[in-house]
Amino acid sequence: MSHGPRSGLLAVSTALLAMSRHLEVRDVLKTIVASARELLDAQYAALGVPDDHGGFAQFVVDGVSDAQWKAIGPLPRQHGILAAMLHQARPERLADVREDPRFEGWPAAHPDMSDFLGLPIRDGDEVIGALFLANKNCVKPQGGCGFTEDDEELLGILAQHAAIALTNARLYERSRELTIAEERSRLAHELHDAVSQKLFSLRLTAQAAAALVDRDPDRAKGELQQVAALAAEAADELRAAVVELRPAALDEDGLVATLRTQIQVLDRAHSARVTFESCGVRALPAAQEEAMLRVAQEALHNALRHSGAARVDVTVEKRGPGAVLRVTDDGSGFEPRATRRAGRHLGLVSMRDRTNGVGGELTVESAPGKGTTIEMEVPGG
Repeated sequence: MSHGPRSGLLAVSTALLAMSRHLEVRDVLKTIVASARELLDAQYAALGVPDDHGGFAQFVVDGVSDAQWKAIGPLPRQHGILAAMLHQARPERLADVREDPRFEGWPAAHPDMSDFLGLPIRDGDEVIGALFLANKNCVKPQGGCGFTEDDEELLGILAQHAAIALTNARLYERSRELTIAEERSRLAHELHDAVSQKLFSLRLTAQAAAALVDRDPDRAKGELQQVAALAAEAADELRAAVVELRPAALDEDGLVATLRTQIQVLDRAHSARVTFESCGVRALPAAQEEAMLRVAQEALHNALRHSGAARVDVTVEKRGPGAVLRVTDDGSGFEPRATRRAGRHLGLVSMRDRTNGVGGELTVESAPGKGTTIEMEVPGG
């Protein structure tokens, strides 16, 4: 590998561009580690993000097979060289890590390492991680370290930008958590409306039964049976609120499961029939799943709140390496050519921005009295 200024700058540029493509914390960490190992031509690379209990909240490696990593066992604790980098916040460049007085040994399955280069990842005065490499792929100088001062300088540049990427990823995940909380609140409001409507009907029916009990007992009995049925429906809605109103965890449940859950809630909360089908959809990049979920929610909100639709059908299906979301309603529709004024009211601008932001394409088909179909296609990964 050439280490001239031009090749070094190109490698750093490539690594930074790769980091900027990811917003998930885990994806950012993997990209940083892989980029560092390739940039400095090392056999092994790792990055640890410390927790507050003497261990690591995240620990990502590159150059170790999945089987070997599993055999190594639990995540390391903050000890030895790792602890020094985290607590003293200074670089470490060693000819042989095994001969350092702070070295405390490895698990049996751990790969053997000799020369070592490590740097703390800092956000201001806070150390938010440790990035280190081992076993430089080169002829080692007698008794010296294969990693050079130039290597340390290049890794320092990467570590600075890694701090920015890691901080941005954390902020993104925090903002997504807040968005999910807002969505839970909105769904709770939908369920509250549905339960309130049933309780209002229950009260009116009970009043009717009370008025009839003396002069028409048979009709009063029928009204009381209706009271029991309405009460059961209201209880079901409240049960649904407990079971279904949980965070829309895309990273855990995936797009299809998250959409299915939310649409089941909406189907119960509205008089319109709301259905969902999926076909052959595999996991998509996180940003695309996030955008697709938000567009579906916006389209559903329009159909259920503004169009007067009796039926709304949502489908997600595989198309090439990506997927297509389709939301179709039989509501009042609108004139697409007049969307400049209506578009903001219907959230079309937001939907297009979300779609464009992940390299997708949004199509809107509608006509007055003919319903609306919104289709969003994303490219996949």
